[in-house]
Amino acid sequence: MDIDEKTRTELEAAAFRRLLEHLRQRTDVQNIDMMNLAGFCRNCLSNWFEEAARARGLAVSREEARSMVYGMPYEEWKARHQSAATEDQKAKFAQSHKH
Repeated sequence: MDIDEKTRTELEAAAFRRLLEHLRQRTDVQNIDMMNLAGFCRNCLSNWFEEAARARGLAVSREEARSMVYGMPYEEWKARHQSAATEDQKAKFAQSHKH
């Protein structure tokens, strides 16, 4: 792929925005399932955003980063869409995060 750095960054940003929109629409997909299958979740994305902002000297709070990822305050998203993890989900999480 032969594209300049600015265009590459713009394409990456567009893909990231599309990922966020997809995750906002798929409220049926629980974070624990994402963690169990892919090793990351919406909270991970918000943490990575926060870390990237800090690396550039920008003050972005955890709540601001989560609101950006979830499209609403995190506590509101949890109340609307997050269900309690099942014993099976918890067991898979524990197994997949052993080091």
